Amino acid sequence: MANAIDYEKLKVLLVEDEAYTRQLIRQQLHQIGIRSIAEAANGKDGLLELLRTRPDIVFCDIHMKPIGGLEFLRQVRAVKIAAIAATPVVMLTADAGSETVITAKELAASGYLVKPVALNQLKARIDAVAPPL
Repeated sequence: MANAIDYEKLKVLLVEDEAYTRQLIRQQLHQIGIRSIAEAANGKDGLLELLRTRPDIVFCDIHMKPIGGLEFLRQVRAVKIAAIAATPVVMLTADAGSETVITAKELAASGYLVKPVALNQLKARIDAVAPPL
């Protein structure tokens, strides 16, 4: 199954308020073979990038201002265009608290990765949620 994914064709949106963390995850995505990576520093800008770039997968931090990851996810799922509303959104956070995880699952998050994210965890999550291209 993993061989069926053409990583070079995947489009990823990375929504993360910390520039250093964005850089680290971008480097990991490049190591996996992903070339098309859009970025946003908060959920508000992330929503605009999502509509502009139509990514295959979104990786989104939870704790951001002015719009955090859970609100971003809530708004994505409410988009009237079904293909956008169904975009896989994997939550990234240092917060592994059960309440946050439960809320993310209730909002139909496509996964949950605790930072710092290991390369093999990132790749496994991509393999699990990537649409066939």
